Amino acid sequence: MAELKVGDVAPQFEAQTQSGKTVSLKQLAGKTVILYFYPKDDTPGCTKEACGFRDGYAALQAKGAVVLGVSADEVASHQKFATKFSLPFDLLADPERKIIEAYGAWGEKSMYGKKYMGIVRITVVIGPDGKIAQLYPKVNTETHAQDILSTL
Repeated sequence: MAELKVGDVAPQFEAQTQSGKTVSLKQLAGKTVILYFYPKDDTPGCTKEACGFRDGYAALQAKGAVVLGVSADEVASHQKFATKFSLPFDLLADPERKIIEAYGAWGEKSMYGKKYMGIVRITVVIGPDGKIAQLYPKVNTETHAQDILSTL
């Protein structure tokens, strides 16, 4: 698993969105990209985090940022999630976990004393130069979008 650091060149990626279009990091060159990884569509913490990005979306866009959510869910699941909560940004389907693993968002988790492998909730901010500008390895789902906005 990749251990990324601020200043590293961001790993290239390409994936389908909830609307079936393909998005790649190459297409977004010159923009600030907020790539947030989350465990599962329509679960409590993930919904809070997504709605936070939705509510702060206009302000993030005003700063020139592109928001992309990434999970291992399929396109159809992303479609339902994005529609249900009126998410104005793209969700990338990564069922094979290529992007998730490239960005170090796959790791050991623990729930009720049981250890298992899963998607770790992290966010990577990629600068217009294609390098990692900011890493958020610990995310508070309630305030995350605002935390990012204040550092942009």
